[in-house]
Amino acid sequence: MEVETEKSGSDGKGWSFCRMPFWQTTHTPSSSSSSSMSYMHNVHQQSQNNAQSVDRSSHHSSTTVSSVAKSLLPTKRRLRLDPSNKLYFPYEPGKQVRSAIAIKNTCKSHVAFKFQTTAPKSCYMRPPGGILAPGESIIATVFKFVEPPENNEKSIDKKSKVKFKIMSLKVQGEMDYVPEMFDEQRDQVAIEQILRVMFLDPERPSPVLDKLKRMLAEADAALEARKKPPEEKGPRVAGEGLVIDEWKERRERYLAQQQVQGVDSM
Repeated sequence: MEVETEKSGSDGKGWSFCRMPFWQTTHTPSSSSSSSMSYMHNVHQQSQNNAQSVDRSSHHSSTTVSSVAKSLLPTKRRLRLDPSNKLYFPYEPGKQVRSAIAIKNTCKSHVAFKFQTTAPKSCYMRPPGGILAPGESIIATVFKFVEPPENNEKSIDKKSKVKFKIMSLKVQGEMDYVPEMFDEQRDQVAIEQILRVMFLDPERPSPVLDKLKRMLAEADAALEARKKPPEEKGPRVAGEGLVIDEWKERRERYLAQQQVQGVDSM
């Protein structure tokens, strides 16, 4: 070892690996290398699992957000209302007054509608519900009893807590209206509008009051037309163009029999 040291000194360079026995040099054993590889594999596997869990959580959160956003979107209207969000009544305390609202089906399918109110004892609708064909419209009449003020003072600006709700439901073609259909298909029912009550001074002319009077007159005329029996459009014609009139046929038979009996008696 001393000779090697001298040689290194003569060269001017130090061989550091010759200053200690070769068996004392640090070498990485095979067991430590395998353990480090397994550690790296575990770290990689854990990172993959974390990435998958993050993807699942992000997908779940995105699904939840999309469902919430969908619920917050405004529902597509099936009916067009006029007035759109109010019911106008003439303010006559102690009397039953009327309002009117036009309902039109804007869908390509039949739609059923239904009225609801927070005061069923003092308010009712005519009709309370029905089925409209595509493009069909109707003027519904709403009746309400106006409570007299406490101090016997005329207060038109008094706010009413009574509200009305109009719901809609798509139906398959023409059918008879039954209110139970809204309970049976509750998931398909849409709330069209919540209507507030607004009072008008019957002694003060206004465009809104004039429009209300016209709508009420149209609703009354339509009601009277429905009450009248359908007019007969002439005699009925059978398959080959024969005119069927039972009363006329019986009368002709009776006259013919009378003529035959008269001839026989003569």
